[in-house]
Amino acid sequence: MGMKWNVTRPGKELAEPVREAAPVEEAVELPEAPVVVDAETESSLELKISIHRALLDQINLSALDKMPRDKIRAEVATIVNEFLAERRTALNRHEREVLVDDVLDELLGLGPLEPLLQDETITDILVNGPKTVFVERNGRLERMGTTFKDDRHLNRIIQKIVSAVGRRIDESSPFVDARLADGSRVNAIVAPLAVDGSLLSIRKFAKKRIGIERLIELGSVPEPMAEVMRAVVMSRRNVLISGGTGSGKTTLLNAMSSYIDEAERIVTIEDSAELQLQQSHVARLETRPPNIEGKGEVTQRELVKNALRMRPDRIIVGEVRAGEAFDMLQAMNTGHDGSMTTVHANTPRDALSRIEQMIGMSGIDMPMQSARAQIASAINVVIQVGRLSDGRRRVMSLSEITGMEGQTITMQEIYRFHITGRDEDGNVLGGFEATGIRPKFMADVVASGIQLSAELFRPDYKFS
Repeated sequence: MGMKWNVTRPGKELAEPVREAAPVEEAVELPEAPVVVDAETESSLELKISIHRALLDQINLSALDKMPRDKIRAEVATIVNEFLAERRTALNRHEREVLVDDVLDELLGLGPLEPLLQDETITDILVNGPKTVFVERNGRLERMGTTFKDDRHLNRIIQKIVSAVGRRIDESSPFVDARLADGSRVNAIVAPLAVDGSLLSIRKFAKKRIGIERLIELGSVPEPMAEVMRAVVMSRRNVLISGGTGSGKTTLLNAMSSYIDEAERIVTIEDSAELQLQQSHVARLETRPPNIEGKGEVTQRELVKNALRMRPDRIIVGEVRAGEAFDMLQAMNTGHDGSMTTVHANTPRDALSRIEQMIGMSGIDMPMQSARAQIASAINVVIQVGRLSDGRRRVMSLSEITGMEGQTITMQEIYRFHITGRDEDGNVLGGFEATGIRPKFMADVVASGIQLSAELFRPDYKFS
């Protein structure tokens, strides 16, 4: 066919990637002799990759950012039709439309992952090499037919993700934490650490923010407990949310943060920004990894220290993992009441032990009793969340730290989820119950002008 395509260098006047009948400067000419390829002998994936590579050679990518998707789709459809004609590949109308959409995903999105990212029923995407992709739906894993052409194709998608947030991944730095534009959390690891192909994990964020009301509908939190959580936040009690991986810690933290007054200044600190606070006065901070020379790293601990100079009313740390736990406790003890954070732990007592260990990681030589006294003084409420064997996420307990007895931090459980068994489908049976203990923080709740019924704490209270 010998047609030529407009190519514009980045930085010049915007030129749409359209076909022109006459030659233009720096035009790229397609081969004159067509290559005969039977549709049955060339896989759909190989065809998409071939078209995508041809588009990269012919289209000014910087111009695409300034064009609406429907216009880009029309231009790409024209190019795809010409390409198929060149290769004498016969596809029906539906197959051509699917091919155009897939090529657009490669060009503008994350290739084979795009349909999975658009599927709102999927919460996690787990890529174990180019030919193996699993997803999580309703708390259960299932294998998908999604594949990449090869590891090079998968690595290109990974590079596209990490470069968008100013991070890098290569042999010298073979793993990275990043995020997508919608806040979804990403972890990637490549060779030589990944043996059977690059590994990619995406924890998706729901397009619709999950609030307390939605958690009540899902049965994750009973309404009486949600009412107590609201009082805890509004009375500025310091909260530690504990749970295992994928148990819903960040989701609950987001939901509880909705109770923070709009008049307060909030500073959030995260390794990878994913909190979705709805207040207008939020200052978001994110850590930075070292550059290729091993310099320029900014840790959570440094950000917590800096946050204290930013006049915050509350500090929210996405998750404490190391020495920043000590600085977070200091903030909670020095006028930043109502601060919140999360930690990986299986029980509320384990959560306190982990915080104690993190104080030791700060490099400060502090006696064990002093460290525990700091914890007991700073943290008021510990909320344990868990993902049950049937995939459902629930708040397992709400406990209050009451002080110290000798060298032991004292804690009392206010609410808990009691498991009674399983049904025929494997679903976990059980219910929420109050322990009958009236929390000591009720004095602060009343002082804040919040009214809570004493009925909420009766051991025979019927949860809805």
